[in-house]
Amino acid sequence: MDIIESTAGTAKVAGLRGRLDTATAPAAETRLLEMLADGGSVVVDLAEVHYVSSAGLRVLLKAAKMARVAGGGFAVAAPQPSVREVLEISGFDKILEIHATRDAAAASFG
Repeated sequence: MDIIESTAGTAKVAGLRGRLDTATAPAAETRLLEMLADGGSVVVDLAEVHYVSSAGLRVLLKAAKMARVAGGGFAVAAPQPSVREVLEISGFDKILEIHATRDAAAASFG
């Protein structure tokens, strides 16, 4: 798993690449929580993620909760169809803000 950091508007963007699974979830969690520590907004760009396991879902949920507590924003952008399906089947599409593009996700923070 690679994490490429950038910005879109005022939001920080974590562009994930590879699999978000048991092997990669701890590193992704650490990095996302660090990005959220100052209360800013973070977009997780899943355009290059082709697989998300339950461990990966847990990371997204934990980051979303931390963002709420810290007064920041958290959104997911551009999930591949297979990843979107996992998000929908698990009900995470009702918990997380999911946007078609990175820019749309960043714009959602206002």
